[in-house]
Amino acid sequence: MLPTVSKGRTPSQNYRANPVFPQYLRRIIKWQQMDIEYTFWQMFHLCTSPKVVYQHTKYHKQTKNQWARDDPAFVVICSLLLAVSTMAYCAAYDHSAGHAVFVVISVLLFHFLVTGALLATCGWFLTNTYLREEAPNSHVVEQRVEWLYAFDVHCNSFFPMFVVLYVIHYFLSPLLVAHGFIPVLLSNLLLMVAASYYHYLNFLGYDVLPFLEKTTFFLYPIGFVIILSPILILSGFNPSRYFMNMYFSRWL
Repeated sequence: MLPTVSKGRTPSQNYRANPVFPQYLRRIIKWQQMDIEYTFWQMFHLCTSPKVVYQHTKYHKQTKNQWARDDPAFVVICSLLLAVSTMAYCAAYDHSAGHAVFVVISVLLFHFLVTGALLATCGWFLTNTYLREEAPNSHVVEQRVEWLYAFDVHCNSFFPMFVVLYVIHYFLSPLLVAHGFIPVLLSNLLLMVAASYYHYLNFLGYDVLPFLEKTTFFLYPIGFVIILSPILILSGFNPSRYFMNMYFSRWL
């Protein structure tokens, strides 16, 4: 459980503007400055051996003196892949070009960027307010979780979920949106695996920071997901059909 007292600190205390953030935004439009090969390496290992990725995060801290990425390539490539997968859904289930554009933009903004910013802000606030270790003495430099690092953690956690819920789901969607118990079961299992792995990667992302304690808090939602899934299955709720109906109800 989180402590009920914030140890006399707030995320705004001793806050300093991060000069990396403006540079990060400027590099989004400079493709030649992005390390594309390393980004795909990270994406692959986030799905196979995520601890390796966070081991490299430690090396980044030692060389760049910051935990957050200074390269926006991960966000750019993830956005492009998400747009392509959404267009594939539109090609299969949509008959309107205008509506397809709306779907792509809304998925990019709300499924990834806006939701990611909100989740990153929650993680940033919780870790800085409740999970930081007390400095042993006043001469030790107090460390804080960077908001941009919290957003990195979300992006890292989002990518494997994207692979399951957008890519694998796409190829299984004719089965998953059908009626019957098997589609309900498979749809809920996919959602359970994706959501559980998302929270596990969240835990790894914050657990690697040496100045945080009780980071197992980020594993708690997995228990909720595991308990909720059988309830949804027995109730006959099909998450695939529900979310597909949000965008393609006229064509399902």
